[in-house]
Formats: sequence, structure tokens, C-alpha cells
Amino acid sequence: MSEDLPSRITDVNLSQTMRTSFLDYAMSVIVARALPDVRDGMKPVHRRILYDMHELGNTPDKPYKKSARIVGDVLGKYHPHGDSAVYESMVRMAQDFSYRYMLVDGHGNFGSVDGDGAAAMRYTEVRMSKIALEMLRDINKNTIDFQDNYDGTEREPTVLPARFPNLLVNGASGIAVGMATSIPPHNLAEVIKGIHILMDNPDATTADLMEAIPGPDFPTGAIVMGKAGIRKAYETGKGSITVRSKVDIETQKNGKERIIVTELPYMVNKARLIEHIAELARDKRIEGITDINDESDREGMRIVIDARRDFSASVILNNLYKMTMLQTSFSFNMLAIEDGTPKVLSLKQILIDYLRHQESVIRRRTEFDLKRAQARAHILEGLRIALDHIDAIISIIRNSQTADVAKAQLMNNYSLSDKQAQAILDMRLVRLTGLERGKIEDEYTGLMKDIADYKDILAHDSRINEIIYQELLEIQTKFGDKRRTELQVGDISNIEDEDLIEEEDVIVTLTHNGYIKRLPTTEFKAQHRGGRGVQGMNVHDDDFIEHLISTSTHDRLMMFTNTGKVYAMKGYEIPEYGRTAKGIPVINLLGVDAGERIQAVINVKGGPDESNNYLFFTTVHGVVKRTAVSEFSNIRSNGLKAINLHDGDELMNVSITDGHQNMIIGTHLGYAVSFAEDAVRDMGRSAAGVRGIRLRDDDFVVGADVLKPDSHVLVISEKGYGKQTKASEYPIKGRGGKGIKTVNVTAKNGPLTGLTTVSGTEDIMLVTNKGVMIRFSIDSVSETGRAALGVHLIRIDEDASVATMAKVEPEIDDEDEDDSASATPTDGDNTVASSSSEAADSTTPVAGDEPAGDADAQVNELLKRAEADQDDTSDDSDDDND
Repeated sequence: MSEDLPSRITDVNLSQTMRTSFLDYAMSVIVARALPDVRDGMKPVHRRILYDMHELGNTPDKPYKKSARIVGDVLGKYHPHGDSAVYESMVRMAQDFSYRYMLVDGHGNFGSVDGDGAAAMRYTEVRMSKIALEMLRDINKNTIDFQDNYDGTEREPTVLPARFPNLLVNGASGIAVGMATSIPPHNLAEVIKGIHILMDNPDATTADLMEAIPGPDFPTGAIVMGKAGIRKAYETGKGSITVRSKVDIETQKNGKERIIVTELPYMVNKARLIEHIAELARDKRIEGITDINDESDREGMRIVIDARRDFSASVILNNLYKMTMLQTSFSFNMLAIEDGTPKVLSLKQILIDYLRHQESVIRRRTEFDLKRAQARAHILEGLRIALDHIDAIISIIRNSQTADVAKAQLMNNYSLSDKQAQAILDMRLVRLTGLERGKIEDEYTGLMKDIADYKDILAHDSRINEIIYQELLEIQTKFGDKRRTELQVGDISNIEDEDLIEEEDVIVTLTHNGYIKRLPTTEFKAQHRGGRGVQGMNVHDDDFIEHLISTSTHDRLMMFTNTGKVYAMKGYEIPEYGRTAKGIPVINLLGVDAGERIQAVINVKGGPDESNNYLFFTTVHGVVKRTAVSEFSNIRSNGLKAINLHDGDELMNVSITDGHQNMIIGTHLGYAVSFAEDAVRDMGRSAAGVRGIRLRDDDFVVGADVLKPDSHVLVISEKGYGKQTKASEYPIKGRGGKGIKTVNVTAKNGPLTGLTTVSGTEDIMLVTNKGVMIRFSIDSVSETGRAALGVHLIRIDEDASVATMAKVEPEIDDEDEDDSASATPTDGDNTVASSSSEAADSTTPVAGDEPAGDADAQVNELLKRAEADQDDTSDDSDDDND
């Protein structure tokens, strides 16, 4: 035994063996399990199920049979895998939300769109659907090839005749080894029309075919957003489309809105969707949802989402589209087995392969019918000979000792074949009647016509094509129905969610601790400067509003951080909150890193690709940079580097320019420098910039803006003082100087907190570090010289200071002036109180907490103070650039 052992050992290369074994396994999975055949659109398990039901006579005109019986028969004869694989495949073919045209007629519980599984196979019953018969019609006429089953005891079809293109009609999905397929279902009538177009014009393009087949038609309906993705998928076999739920927005009698969902995207689990929406509402990730109910019944689907009275249902719906499966993407990967090889196929190629299959089926069927007709005609020819010589034939039969002797004599005497002689011997005496003889003659005449027709079909391809055309037309007439999925008109690739949201002017606020929100500008009525303001946001003791910008819900906001990164989002993507709400952490909306805060927010109307403008960057250390807006056309969700900063420096401000403006930069200690924008060359995103202003000790930049000739420079100090000065008082010099004095900084007004330019038509909003906001017209701010102290714009407590300011569009107040007038508020009041009409018409500054008296007296007193302050600082007003 040991001597024979070495001769029984074979050396093998393990790597090669593993490679070969894995490839064999992979091809088995790809071809024999996971991918559909392009000809009938079926995987082996589906094909075996239908063939077994056909063999068992489980047809639509017969009673249902237990699912377990079908599953067991399929397992025993054809499919040597788990019973769950067979039953789940059969269940899917019986679900009206999975298959566009069900191939199995199920009786019992076969699951639901809520993700409920089907009942056990012992409880459910099935039979073939009517349209499934068309998949197997003429299968017994040698139309397709058969192969041995797994143990060689049975024969099974390698493909079904498929009288309709099932691969497109019902779609397919599957994961093989290293590849996957994903083909959506389509409308039967549309696909057949597309085949007719291809048959009429073999050179038809994808655009021609899309005249008949505009896109997928999902069993659950919904809306496909646009045709760009569809066209790409049909041309290349790969692409992606967006599928949205079909919804309506209803307004109830009480004024509240509700969202009604009636159709969901393909393969979306309804129960899981509702649970997810409820979680988002509970976690405040989607605001404004008060209730959600599933009111679906036998009549159809109905999900009701109630919106809060002060929330727009369109805004809520927009968030639902973005954060839930109310909107999904369907990725085309039209991979199928073609001639035994997996290939990614275009729409046209799929139709061509199906037509070739049908040509083969029709040709083989015709050949089968021809042979059968010829065989029958051959028998009838023998019977006709027998009837013509009936007496002699009867005599031969009567005088023969055995049947074999009689057959031999008949074949010799009348030149009959063996089959003809046997047919004569088997003929019943009743066939000798005149009526039966006439039937034989009529049958023979009809067969000869059929034979001639069959031969003509086989001789002319045009006849085969005509048969395919007409049979498809019959299927279309019998089973065709209306499209369920709505196709959005136009190119969807350009459709944005903002189309669902009404455009309106809004204020975006961002606190020092990173809370962001938007609210309509109508929340703030124009007041007279010197008032106490209205509460614009509730903030924590250690938080205050740091950024405020006037924008639109449709504008693109670019948010620049102190570290030099930029993020982008639409105005409507920022949640809307009430005036006193603190908002939502900005980290929930943007991928802001730890220690990173938003430093500048600007509008980009249209888009970066459409803009010829520039972004002008200014840092705290006085570095400036100019970069084209187009450099920021593709901003990733986790941000993009906008400027490289030196150690210890931070980004302070960003402005949009046209490339030919003058710029002004202001500092904390009250100095400003102005220079032409083109003094800073155009730089890329990765550039660090150049020196814009040379700072004094302990100084830093607090503001920068575009300086137009007809504009004014507005400066605001920490203690609420402000003034505007003509732009002509700021000479345009070279960049990099120390600057000239723009305000006299004293203990009374404090250092500067902001600098900007105004045209004279704006409203100004000031925000303190206590969260108090005030809005007033720029016209109410006095125009003074560069070195003047300014006038009091907002009354603040000793421990408070102005944190930020912003320019907003002027508001038109339709109320009468008498009704909108307000009295001088008392200390501690955070709302606007009413006053006399005389005070309403006055633009007089209100100094500190002085009581309201005669308006003219206040004007004179404060003008004297302003003149005195200007005289005290006149000696330092001409500190030019070094």
C-alpha cells in the first residue's frame, strides 16, 4: 500500500487551482443563477418555476395549487438549491408592486409594500398568470433547446419562447460575482411599439426608440425626474435617474397644509419610510411636522403628513425629498447574458437580441409545423390510396395470416411506406363512409396549402418578420395598459428643489457658537435709530449673533470659515425658525471641522459657472487676495480650501467684485486704507495673497468692502456710535500702507466693530452680543468727516457691545406714520414702544438714556456735541499712508 502511495500523489499549483476553481464558481453564479438571459429576461430559477407549473398544468384556467407543491417539484426536478430561493422568487413574481406584469397568480398573503413577508408556502396557492402563458407558448414545438437537469433524469428548457420582451417589461436585478444587473420595468405597449419602430427601420437611433419607449414604467408609479439619465442609460447601458413620490399639498379649512403621498418610488418600504420620517420629526432634523398617518387601504396608497400652521408644506416636502426615500435614485446597469456571455447592453441591442430570438423561435416553430403537416399529409395520401382500392385492400387483409404479412403486401402492391400501410391497417371501418372520405380529402387539401405556406415563410425573412410584428401586436392589444410612472417634462438634470419653494427675501443669522437660521425680513419693521430694538434671537449667556446677511431663498450662499475653507448651500437649505428661536447648529448642515467657524457669508446669484466676478479676500492680519468666482464652481460637501493662511492669521471678510473696483479696509483702532482692486493680481484658490494694509501694534482688520465713488463709508463702534463719510474723503492710494484715520476712537464710542460702504438707500441692522437687533434707514445716520466721533445709533447696556452689522434692502411700510411712531423706550425694554408723531418724523440721534423732550432741542444739543468731538480730533485727521 505504501509503495503505491507516491504514484497516487499529483503535484498541483495551488494558486492556479484556486484561480481555476474560483472562475468556474464565478461563471456558474453568473450564468446559471444571478443574471437574466437577454432573450427571455429570466434567471434559471424563474424559468424553472414557470416551466414546472406549465408541465403540471397549473394554468390560469385550472384551480390553484399549493405553493409548497410547486416549490417541491421545482427542487426535485430542476433547481438543486434551497427552497427559500425558489419560494421567494415565486412570491416576487406574484407581487403587483414588484413585477409590472405579474407572471404568477397568487392566492393568499404574498407580502406588501410595508415590507411584510409572504405567508409560509404551505398556506399560499399559485397558478400561472395569463400573460405567463405567452412566455411558454409553443414551447413543445421545438422552438427552444432543452438540456439535462442536474442529475440527468429530466429535461429543462435553456430559454423560454417569450412572446414578449420580458427583460425590459418586468426588468431584472441581481448580484453575481464581480458584477450586478439592474434593469427597470417598462410599459408593455411602449416596448412593443419600440420593437415595431426597430423592425420598420433597423437604423433607428436611441432617440427614435425613445419616441415609443420614453422611460421606465414602475409598478408603483411615482415620477421620473427628466430624461437625461434615461437617454444615457439607453445609449450606454448605464445611467442614473431620480425617482420621486407622487404627492399633493392640501390646504385644510383651518389654514394648515398637509402633504398627501399617493405613490412611492420603486422598491421603497412604506412602513420603514414612515418610521424614518417620524424619527426625523422627533429629532427636529425636519421642522414643522405635527403628525403622520398611513391611511392606505384597498383603494390605494395614502400617507398624510400634517404641517404646522407657521410652516410651509413645500419646505417640509423639500427636506423630505432630500433626507428620506420619498426621492430615490435608480441606477441602470443593463447587464444580461448574451450568447452565454455577460454583457452591458444598450436599449437597441436588447431589442435586437430579442428580435433575433423571436426569428429563431418562429423559424423553428414553422419547421416543426411543416414537418408535422408533411407527416400528416403523407398518412392522408396512403388513406386516399386505400379508399381508391378499398375492395382489393380488404381482400389482402382478409387473406393475410398476420398483420405483418398484410402490411408487407400493401407496401409492395401500392408502393406505400411503412407508416402509410400501418395507418391503413389501423383505419376504422367508419372511415369508409362518403362523409369521412370527404373529410380526408378536405384535410389533405388544407394541409397542402399549409405546407406551401410554411415553405414560403421559411424561404422569405419578410414573412417571419411579419409574423413577429403581428404576434407582438396581439400581445399589445390583449395585455397592454396605460403608463403608471409619470415622466417629468424637460431635462431633469437642471431641475432643483428650489422650484418647490417660493422665492422670498430672508435674513440669515449665525451666532458665535454656531447656531444658524433664516427668517423673513418682514419679521423686522423699520424703526428709528436710537430705539431699543426688537429681540431677534434668544441666545445663551455666552453666545451672541456674529453674522447676519440679507439674501433670498434661491440664492447660493458661500460660507467662508476663519480657517480659509468655503462651503456652499442654497438659502432654502437653511431651516427657517421664528424670530426668537436660536436656530440649528451649523455643524448639522455643513461638514465644519472642530474649532472652525463661519467668518463670512456672501451671495452668489445664478452660479459660479455663470459669473465673471471675483472674490476679494481680506484676513485679520491685513492680507488680501483676489480670485475668480469660477474657481469655486465645484464645492464639495466637506468644504474646499479658499485661501492659504499664514500661521496665526484668520480670514476676516470676502466681497464680490467685477474686477475693476476700489477696495477699502478698516481696522479696530480706527484706520482705513483704500486702493484699486487691480493692484492685487488674480490668484488661484491655493494662493496665500499679498499685504493689503500694514497694521499698527495691537491692531487688526474689522471690515472691508467695495468703495464706489458715489458711496459713503459707514463705521460702527462697539458702544453703538456710527457715522457715514463720503467716499471722496478716502483717497485711493497703493495697497500696503498704514492707512488714514477714519474715526476718532475714545472711551465714549469705543474701538471699531465694523466698516462697510453704503449707497444711501439701505436699511442697517445692528446686533449686540446680547442678541438685541435694531433696524433703521441709513438716511437717519448723520454724514460727517472722517475723524468725527459719530452719533449714537443704538442704546445698549454698559456690559453690552455691538457685535455685528449688516446692510439689508429697505422695507416699505404700508402703515400710516402716525400708527408706526414710537416713543423713546425706557431702559430694559426690548421691544419698540409708541411715541408722539413729532418724534416719529425726527431722525434725531438719541444720546444714551436722556429723556425724550423737544425734538429740536435734542437735535441742537447733539449737533453741538458732534461739532465739539470733531474739533477735538481734527489734528489727527490727516494721518496718511506711510
